[in-house]
Amino acid sequence: MKSKLKIILFAEILLLLAFLFSRCSTKSTEESAVSEAGNIESSFVADPQYINEQPISKLLIGDKAPDFNLPGIDGEFHKLSDYADSDVLVINFTCNHCPTAQAYEDRFIQAVKDYKGKSVAFVAISANSPIGILPEELGYTDLSDTYEEMKIRAKDKAYNFPYLYDGDKHEFSLAYGPVATPHVFVFDKERKLAYSGRIDSSEKPGTANAEDLRYAIDLTLEGKPLPSDREQTPSFGCSMKWAWKNEYAIKTNKAWKEKEVTLEKLSPSGLAELLINDTDELLLVNFWATWCGPCIIEYPEFVTIQRMYGERDFQFVSVSMDSPDQFDKALKFLKGKASAVPNYLMDTEDKYEVIKVVGENWDGSLPISLLIEPGGKIAYHVPGTIDALALKKEIVDHPMIGRYY
Repeated sequence: MKSKLKIILFAEILLLLAFLFSRCSTKSTEESAVSEAGNIESSFVADPQYINEQPISKLLIGDKAPDFNLPGIDGEFHKLSDYADSDVLVINFTCNHCPTAQAYEDRFIQAVKDYKGKSVAFVAISANSPIGILPEELGYTDLSDTYEEMKIRAKDKAYNFPYLYDGDKHEFSLAYGPVATPHVFVFDKERKLAYSGRIDSSEKPGTANAEDLRYAIDLTLEGKPLPSDREQTPSFGCSMKWAWKNEYAIKTNKAWKEKEVTLEKLSPSGLAELLINDTDELLLVNFWATWCGPCIIEYPEFVTIQRMYGERDFQFVSVSMDSPDQFDKALKFLKGKASAVPNYLMDTEDKYEVIKVVGENWDGSLPISLLIEPGGKIAYHVPGTIDALALKKEIVDHPMIGRYY
């Protein structure tokens, strides 16, 4: 009897193990599927690289649209044939950083809405190489033109069209030959070029409604050619950042690293004067110390921010909370980070005196950053480490800076 019970018990254990194994196997398969689905966006990894100068084509009216196969911010690859069902195809060569491109964004988005259901497909392509873009060229934006940053801009502006990336080698964009951002191309049902050029003739937002683009779309939908004097127009905007045009970037980066870095001692009364911001610029002040891990990790972001907005009404200033006898250590750190900005070291051991000067915006912990308007009003303050993107948005969207000319 005992022997039979043992056999039954053993069989039940085997069945239980088999069931558990089956469940684990199923779960593993499901998790794998979820993981694969969740990793769609990371299936493409951008790899912008230097290339030798390439010939740039110039499409003429009547030319066929060159084929393309490009990754979109949705994680999928997009081909010219994907839009074959539409009678008209609009391709807009644009980017994140250009103020002109940003000035036309809302008009392009509205055009996509207005032509919904009218057999018109809209696609945007960023052909710029991120390796050729300097921080100094980003003074009207919070973003550069990397693939990951394209996703951010598309989300921020709720893009209602595919946004494709061709910044690695410009493999397909060279065949179209855009000359500036934005530059639109309108193709007919047979994918022959009907129009090339500007969206409209007035860059300032609110002063036009994509008249040139809409005119081209409407006539092309009707199967009519555009008048010869309107089928091609100049495309005004930022020049294309082809990957071989990086000599200036190399030269400028080298020149910045060679700038003199200095450090001055600052009294509490001097700090009080600094924080009043008796200037006509937006002032960003960061309090840091060499012994503060988060401070030294995030510090290069501030140098980049100065390079981005330094030619606008903006100035970054660093204030070290190291002890006065740590002057050389602080200066060495600043030189290592190419901090060619006004750098100060508090000349008092009394940290609480410094905290008192800053006032209610500081609890004494480091780091802390203050964005100060002329006259001393705190426009934005960050206790602790910064979110670099959030800070850049605060700066560029401040009325004193702005995204447009």
